[in-house]
Amino acid sequence: MPTLSVIIPVYNEERTVAELLDRVAALQLVHGFDKEIIIVNDASKDGSRMAIERWLTAQHPGVKCLHHTTNRGKGGAIHTGLREVDGDFVIIQDADLELDPGDINRLLDHAITGGLGVVYGSRFLLAKNKQPFSLSLAANKFLTWLTGFLVGRKITDMETCYKLVKAPLNCGLSLKEQRFGFEPEITMKLLRQRGVRYGEVAIHYRPRTHAEGKKIGWKDGIRAIWCLIRYRIS
Repeated sequence: MPTLSVIIPVYNEERTVAELLDRVAALQLVHGFDKEIIIVNDASKDGSRMAIERWLTAQHPGVKCLHHTTNRGKGGAIHTGLREVDGDFVIIQDADLELDPGDINRLLDHAITGGLGVVYGSRFLLAKNKQPFSLSLAANKFLTWLTGFLVGRKITDMETCYKLVKAPLNCGLSLKEQRFGFEPEITMKLLRQRGVRYGEVAIHYRPRTHAEGKKIGWKDGIRAIWCLIRYRIS
């Protein structure tokens, strides 16, 4: 049976992590896919670890859970999760409920029916996701434009969490970025591979504020520009 591996990096998400895990666990995948759940707690300082452990005791066998002793960043948590992947495809799922896990089936269906190796879930293709102008939105749009310019492909949402990748494509990427630089690095390295078929689907998006726990900031935007250029020329 084909399997989708879902890596869930967690850092200080005690308010949402249990609900997110419930929704991922309940998800019935299309095309007969089984599901592998890999949780990586990135040394959370709040009650996230306790919330995860309570969830695991409520009859959730087979779920892999790893705990970092020091915070390594989102990229570092994903690196840890990738080493545990046994599935045919892999996707990242943030624990903050900004994205709807039900949309994972949109990406998986698009990959299977279209014979694609990489599918991104775009937050900017669904009309109801329209956001008022903000510096964060402007930065996201610029980074996405820069990505498309550098790789010569049409892309509408480089920073999206939902990146569905055929597992063999992860092999040999030699990913290095430990924090939010992971997004531009993996995008550049995936889309520069010869013969990789790429697609996008619209996904639902409910953005949260920094007061609600959003972690990415302007310094991450500067790092993203540096990563895009570095991994384009390297």
